[in-house]
Amino acid sequence: MPEYKAPLRDMRFLIDNVFDFHGHYAALGATDASPDMVSAILEEGAKFCENVLAPLNRSGDEEGCHFDNGVVTTPKGFKEAFAQYVAGGWHGVAADPAYGGQGLPHSLGLVLSEMIGSSNTSWGMYPGLTHGAMSAIQAHGTDEQKATYLTKLTAGEWTGTMCLTEAHCGTDLGLIKTRAVPQTDGSYAITGSKIFISAGEHDMSANIIHLVLAKLPDAPAGTKGISLFIVPKFHADSGERNAVHCGSIEHKMGIKASATCVLNFDGAKGFLIGEANKGLNCMFTMMNHARLGTGMQGLCNGEASFQGAIKYAGERLQMRSLTGAKAPEKAADPIIVHADVRRMLLTMKAFNEGNRALTYFTAQLLDIAHLGSDAGQRQEAEDLLAFLTPICKAFMTETGLEVTNHGMQVFGGHGYIREWGMEQLARDARIAPIYEGTNGIQALDLLGRKVLGSQGKLLRGFTRIVHKFCGAQAEHPQFKAHVAQLNQLNQEWGELTTKVGMAAMKNPDEVGAAAMDYLMYSGYIILAYLWLRMAIAAQSQDDAAFTQAKLATCDFYFKRLLPRTTTHRAAVEAGSECLMSLPGAAFQLE
Repeated sequence: MPEYKAPLRDMRFLIDNVFDFHGHYAALGATDASPDMVSAILEEGAKFCENVLAPLNRSGDEEGCHFDNGVVTTPKGFKEAFAQYVAGGWHGVAADPAYGGQGLPHSLGLVLSEMIGSSNTSWGMYPGLTHGAMSAIQAHGTDEQKATYLTKLTAGEWTGTMCLTEAHCGTDLGLIKTRAVPQTDGSYAITGSKIFISAGEHDMSANIIHLVLAKLPDAPAGTKGISLFIVPKFHADSGERNAVHCGSIEHKMGIKASATCVLNFDGAKGFLIGEANKGLNCMFTMMNHARLGTGMQGLCNGEASFQGAIKYAGERLQMRSLTGAKAPEKAADPIIVHADVRRMLLTMKAFNEGNRALTYFTAQLLDIAHLGSDAGQRQEAEDLLAFLTPICKAFMTETGLEVTNHGMQVFGGHGYIREWGMEQLARDARIAPIYEGTNGIQALDLLGRKVLGSQGKLLRGFTRIVHKFCGAQAEHPQFKAHVAQLNQLNQEWGELTTKVGMAAMKNPDEVGAAAMDYLMYSGYIILAYLWLRMAIAAQSQDDAAFTQAKLATCDFYFKRLLPRTTTHRAAVEAGSECLMSLPGAAFQLE
């Protein structure tokens, strides 16, 4: 298994030089997030992830979770690591001080989450789901519900889940069958079965608080009839066991140390959160949090894979360089001298560092949305988040999967062997494009709801930022050509969107046919903007080697990866006919 080291140099570069987190925090009045506090979180968080979580990654994958008659036990060391995490105060870094949290900006929580996910994706699922539950209760719960649940969740004494999916329906939540029957005491009896519930049952906390989607007896049909309920494993007042039990855990391709459960609710006592029949709106608070976290899993697994690949490429000897021996004192040259290995390593580096920048850019928007004092600025941040969230989830997980596959390939045959750890990272990364809404669903959300649904307003909110940047850097002595390339794509982005919108007015299938390629096209342009920001900021660094690496990787991105937009645009413009003309029966084998 690759030895994980938190990329603190790159993290500090983004925090200090690209996005100016310190000025950002000062503008928001987040005085507790001082430079010393940020530095301490980076340093101590790195130590915990490197020394506690990373050593459990491979053993957790090999052991997996254990199921015994409804009782789920996590792999050796997981429970102890969680206790250490809670004792260190990490669980409440960005939580509300009113309930025991430290009240630091959400961006610092995401920085910590990257290190956690990179060192041990499966372990990170347990606190990650809890943070989502906390955000939903914070946003939509009553004062009594907040007092009852948030203090324990913030302290890490209890953990949380989100219970959406049922066996007969995945993303189409309007088809759920779980029912909630009102009781005389104001509670509800919840009956039904949920599947694929991450951290639905485990031994790491004293209680588990489930947020469950269900329908009232008189609920309207479809998604308009969904309500959200808090269903604790143990009742908060009496401590008695509620009627919710784990029926089984899934046997998965990856993230084997994360308990993925079937949960059966047999008249379990639940409590309505938010308004009746408005549960999907409440759940979106949690789902959006989870989607950003899932997108970051693409970065996390990719970072771990890159660290393994770069070390191996510098040590593995094979053949001689085509331009002559680079290590004549050795039997062969290290494979890092070969152009195709460089292609893979630079692709990995470009996506990882670009996706990290996208994460930090989005994290600052989260801070403004939660802490901003100006209503206009908060709304602008919310609009940008609405636009970027599906891109973060889908683009980062698609490219993260590509990165982990390159990592295996750098190792050659050894990458396919378990003991090196590279195949685990690819297996762990494979789920990210699937859960929290498949990437196809994210693409439909982006193009259909966010872009066309807002008549292009949300897209223009971002393209204006790029347009302003390109105007300011149009005559940059070193990056003039790249700025012109980005500016041209930024203009084409709007033109392509209009073309799809016009076609969709005649045939709605045009949206579905274009969506995934449109999302990837968008993601490549966004990373181009962020890479230029990083390259310009890198020129002021004292570390010559770091600057050289940034500039070279930026150049590689613009010359070898950004041209993929041409293919994605061509696919979007090809329309839906070539997809939809073949009758469904023609897919059947004779």
